[in-house]
Amino acid sequence: MYEEIINEIKANLGENKELNKKYLSSQMEKYVDHPYNKEIIREISRMMWDCLTEEEQMEFAEISEKESPIMDILNDVSQDIEIGEYKIALEKLDKFIKNYPALFEDDKVSEYHFFTNPLEELLFYKYIGAEKIVRYIPDNKPVLDLYYIYGFLLLETNQYDKAEEYLKKAIKINPVSSRIILELCEIYKLHTYNYNKYFMYATDALKYAYMPQDIARSYRSLGYYYIEENQFETAFALFRYSMEYELNPMAYSEINYIQNKDKSIDLSLDESMEIIKNKNIQLGVNPFILETLDEFINEYEENKLYSQTLYFLELKYNLTNDEKLIEEIEKIEKLI
Repeated sequence: MYEEIINEIKANLGENKELNKKYLSSQMEKYVDHPYNKEIIREISRMMWDCLTEEEQMEFAEISEKESPIMDILNDVSQDIEIGEYKIALEKLDKFIKNYPALFEDDKVSEYHFFTNPLEELLFYKYIGAEKIVRYIPDNKPVLDLYYIYGFLLLETNQYDKAEEYLKKAIKINPVSSRIILELCEIYKLHTYNYNKYFMYATDALKYAYMPQDIARSYRSLGYYYIEENQFETAFALFRYSMEYELNPMAYSEINYIQNKDKSIDLSLDESMEIIKNKNIQLGVNPFILETLDEFINEYEENKLYSQTLYFLELKYNLTNDEKLIEEIEKIEKLI
């Protein structure tokens, strides 16, 4: 039904852009009460864009770039968050979200996503996939960050149900964001005590993680799960191995807690890795991520896109600490 209507509207468009604008406006009014009205009107709006002159499109783009209330509010609250004024930041976002219309919400035809880089996009298509037409949220409309930061602040102020609601909005936009998944883990640990869901989310975060701190946090989250299961040796192994990616005080604290429970537990790195393998938990970085990074590095270097090459080289170096990559990084830096 939707496709037939859109195809009919497109078939009635001619060469005269002014007439097309008037026709499309009439179609918006015609389908305002249709069951697919949201989807139809969005598609008509896209057609209306094609009817604008190049000057009109440029003018609209300039205004849109300058007027970004989401970016403005995020810049404002980031200063409050930096100095620990979570309550003030939350009050500002509460007010903003109540008065700002919901944007880029999925409909019956389209789903809206935002990915930080091409690696996240490939992770999405490999492990999740799209059910509808994918439309990308523009960089200057950071709805993902809005929902994530709002969810984080709600979690910090113990508003667990509302925090889960907005973090789930964020994860819908980017289902492979480890940082968002790990915040959801905290809710299932602190509030709902759903440890099966907690374990599932922590495992997903590890699968998608490509930043060392996210990998380390995923292992710490899994370590906490095994403490709750009274499997202290496995928990120790996870906290021990997490320190290969980040020397975090929380890992030391949990190791001390475990050793106070059972002084006989003191595993080497190799012993820890063996336990993790035997539990069928991913050991280290997802191999798909490393393979994809190599593909990006080769592709961008061949096309002389050196800034992108450097970005992915540095990502790989941070994950592997492979000293051979230092020469490659220095070589690319000289070409930029």
